[in-house]
Amino acid sequence: MPADRGIDEAAAVLRAGGLVAFPTETVYGLGANALDPNAAARIFEAKARPSFDPLISHLADAADLPALVGAVPPAVAALADRFWPGPLTLIVDRPAAIPPIVTSGLDTMAVRVPDEPSARALIAAAGVPVAAPSANRFGQLSPTRAEHVVAGLGGAVDVVLDGGPTRCGIESTIVDARGERPVVLRLGSLPVEALVEAVGPVEVRQGSSGRPVAPGTLAAHYAPRTPLRLDAVGAHDGGRRGFLAFREPPADGDWAAVEVLSPSGDLTAAAARLFDALHRLDAAGVTEIVAEAVPDAGVGRAVNDRLRRAAATWH
Repeated sequence: MPADRGIDEAAAVLRAGGLVAFPTETVYGLGANALDPNAAARIFEAKARPSFDPLISHLADAADLPALVGAVPPAVAALADRFWPGPLTLIVDRPAAIPPIVTSGLDTMAVRVPDEPSARALIAAAGVPVAAPSANRFGQLSPTRAEHVVAGLGGAVDVVLDGGPTRCGIESTIVDARGERPVVLRLGSLPVEALVEAVGPVEVRQGSSGRPVAPGTLAAHYAPRTPLRLDAVGAHDGGRRGFLAFREPPADGDWAAVEVLSPSGDLTAAAARLFDALHRLDAAGVTEIVAEAVPDAGVGRAVNDRLRRAAATWH
């Protein structure tokens, strides 16, 4: 965990309008003062993020939500009470204090309380909500280590807090619970099954080809620089190929690099290693990455979602 002095210095940078990359339980975020439109604009510039893709605002404590947005819908409050702090982002009406640039002009805001003590300490020390998408260039692999942030964004970030590898490894689940039935807008580290157990049936909407209604919902996203496909059928016979396996290396094939997500078949472990493994394959000098899908249950649904979107970037 970053030292208290590092957190205090980073909090001062946030208050002054700077950018701070910091670990959450999901991935590293690129943080700025969510109340400062100029600071939020720096996020879009640093990431080369299109202005139509909204940001998630982070709070230090669930009790901070009513103070920011006023009345909270009962279903939103119930989900926050059950899953915060944690990898759940909730959609609420945008309060006047949050500038439109943070929400890309939408009248809604995405907000969560991270389950990472140093992240909450940073937000509390800054004394403001912190807008923080993943700390990477737009559309590329999310960072789960500080070195991923440095390699991807370099000098565009004022401070990088190194908290080691992130625990979950995949972004938060995004839910709009303002209506009659909660709608999952992005699969993530909180499994759909956990939501159903807590609130009953939910609707799941997969991706968006038009203007996003929530962060990270474009159909093509989360991609390595190396072309990626979801199975070996049609993969190039020549060149240096990399393979991303779920439980065990491929039995045949001429693979220049292989990464195994979880030899034991643990989907939580597979999710935690997904982006880290893809970063390594991306740096291995291969000409193509072939990825194996994982069982489509629990957090495995989010793993497959990220692989599909990565592949869509290249096909």
